[in-house]
Amino acid sequence: MNSQTRPELPADLSATRARLRSGDTSAAAQIDDCIAAASSPRCDKAFLHTMFAQARQTAADPLSQRRTLAGLAVSVKDLFDIQGQVTAAGSRALTGNPQATQDCPAVARLRAAGGALIGRTNMVEFAFSGVGTNPHYGTPVNAASLDEPLIPGGSSSGAAVSVAVGAAFIGLGSDTGGSIRIPAALNGIVGFKSTARLVPAQGAIPLSTTLDTVSALTRSVSDAILAHEILSACVVPRSATPLPRYRLAVVSTMMHEGLDTTVSRAYQRALDRLRASGARITEITLPEFDQIPSLMAHGGFSGAESFAWHRTLLAQHAAEYDPRVAARIGRGAAMGAADYVELLAERRAWITRVEQRLRGFDAVLSPTVPIVAPPIALVAPGAARDEAFFLVNAQLLRNTSAVNLLDGCAISIPCHARGELPVGLMIWHGAMRDDTVLHLALRIEQLLGGA
Repeated sequence: MNSQTRPELPADLSATRARLRSGDTSAAAQIDDCIAAASSPRCDKAFLHTMFAQARQTAADPLSQRRTLAGLAVSVKDLFDIQGQVTAAGSRALTGNPQATQDCPAVARLRAAGGALIGRTNMVEFAFSGVGTNPHYGTPVNAASLDEPLIPGGSSSGAAVSVAVGAAFIGLGSDTGGSIRIPAALNGIVGFKSTARLVPAQGAIPLSTTLDTVSALTRSVSDAILAHEILSACVVPRSATPLPRYRLAVVSTMMHEGLDTTVSRAYQRALDRLRASGARITEITLPEFDQIPSLMAHGGFSGAESFAWHRTLLAQHAAEYDPRVAARIGRGAAMGAADYVELLAERRAWITRVEQRLRGFDAVLSPTVPIVAPPIALVAPGAARDEAFFLVNAQLLRNTSAVNLLDGCAISIPCHARGELPVGLMIWHGAMRDDTVLHLALRIEQLLGGA
């Protein structure tokens, strides 16, 4: 992009629904705007398949207009079954598969809520990276890019770009080690990872059946709450609890290491504003996080569980895989059954220890990722850039993946100032603390909105 000013985010779902109710706009007009955004250069390579005609039909349906999503646009990561389409997970290896005979539960719930499916979004092949590159279909450009194309983050790369540029109000995605929160942070939008058990993952191609979470990317926390209520078929109780009533923690180890200048500045500024508003923030240590490398010494859940799913397909179609993805899946072959059973037990004990340390705190704050988005050219497909790619991938996944291992919930919200590259603030805790994390995110978003 040649613009010297990063574009503002389009209006969010909540504001647009209010305009629909007042008669200031229509679902048909909104769909046309989203289609224009999806067809624009800013959205190049974000979609693998578009559904514009069907989206217009949904927007024109009076029944859809009366439902929660009011006939407004939703994008779907290429990981999820949509009736009548092939689910290829950003890969060439699955393009010959049969079409899905029904929507997966997550897609069905979005449709039932009046969502207009505008298209399937690009992603890291089989969701196995936080960087966002795809050698088969190209890499979407980060919505915050100016003259130099920046990585979108992954694996829900196209989903994030579709939301950030205004092609969709909700981007359905998945998060196994940060695949929603990473692209949310890098594109300057909101990404919520719920407790995994709250949303059914059936009809989605798995990366790790232990860690996979189905959630969404949005442009605001209020939209994240609406999306979560639809996907989890629950109601998030609204709370008027003021920010100073919550006890917040920051982790002095690991999650604060290696921050680049922009992230460090934005994160510290956010903490300063929170403290100035009366927020009670306590610095804690979590030595258990230093144990994560030893827990993952044999490759972790993603390696073993992805290899179990891919081993036959990989043996027959290895040449059609992204070599970086194939290499990571292949490492899962080294984990034996005894190692896997031991890892399950060690994880349960590790979760117990971490939750004991977090007892008494309502949430933990940390940078979502320690770096801003680097240029695509640094990590573009090709063996010559593999070292840089895997270094960036490890940096991006470090903070977010700890929450997946914890079986926790987390949200990334923007905390950068105008003119800065996007930086995400992650608000997180253990399992089933979703409502509190969302309440806090609303309060913090309101406080930081003028940053």
